Amino acid sequence: MKKIVIIGAGGFGREVEMLIEQINEVSPQWDFLGFIDDEKAEGMQVGGGKVLGSISKLAQMKDVWVVLAIGNPKSKEKILSRLTNDQLFATLIHPNVLIGKRVEIGVGTIICAGNIITTDVIIGRHVILNLGCTVGHDTKIWDLCSFMPSINISGEVVIESGVYVGTGAKIINQLSIGTNTIIGAGAVVSKSLPANCTAVGIPAKAIKFHETNN
Repeated sequence: MKKIVIIGAGGFGREVEMLIEQINEVSPQWDFLGFIDDEKAEGMQVGGGKVLGSISKLAQMKDVWVVLAIGNPKSKEKILSRLTNDQLFATLIHPNVLIGKRVEIGVGTIICAGNIITTDVIIGRHVILNLGCTVGHDTKIWDLCSFMPSINISGEVVIESGVYVGTGAKIINQLSIGTNTIIGAGAVVSKSLPANCTAVGIPAKAIKFHETNN
């Protein structure tokens, strides 16, 4: 059994704890030690575990795998910058996820229950696919992206790094989504979107642009 801690003791952190339990029910492999969180008191009870301390505590923990239960891509990026190059990252995939042929999945990625990933798909590092998402053929999703529940991504879509997509959004085939863009819940993306924008609505339109250094 490999020792694992979850970075982030919020609601999604508790869902990832549940995901680890469900993986272990099918194939025992993870020894869950607890949560790492800078904003919660050490020893605080969270779900079925406790907060072990802040991120700096990881330096004292040997041979421990981590997974980032953090939805905000910018926050994930900042946390990763504080970790050492030899940190072990767990990739967690629910046992009922349907994965087709020639699918590549990067380290640190979390794929929750009910996802369908078809064929010839590339998924980068530290990506979150929350409950019940679908990813169509020949799609490329780069690092640090986060997809909330029930998102549909059609085929041949390219999603650059750091994109956040809200619950129930749909992305039509053969489109591209620029780096660090945010897509609102329920949006239908029928045209490609540039980098660093927030897009909402049906069809989705950019309503504002972000500073690139945020």
